[in-house]
Amino acid sequence: MDNWKVVGVVVEGERINVGGVNPWNHEWKATKHDPVRLPHPSYSTQMHTMHIYQIETAGRFILFAAGELSANAWGFYVPA
Repeated sequence: MDNWKVVGVVVEGERINVGGVNPWNHEWKATKHDPVRLPHPSYSTQMHTMHIYQIETAGRFILFAAGELSANAWGFYVPA
């Protein structure tokens, strides 16, 4: 899982659309994938470790990477 695209950055709990759902409204399940190092969406020289999670909803699985970029600011990424 080498290629990721930015979904966005939000304050913790703020609505964001990841694969058609707001992840804050669902349980995140950690995957067996190793964490990935991804650039901050606004400051590409800043690299951050993102863990890979999945959400199961309506019979489908949504895979995404997420992590806290700074205090209460979360970055979300999906496989490219």
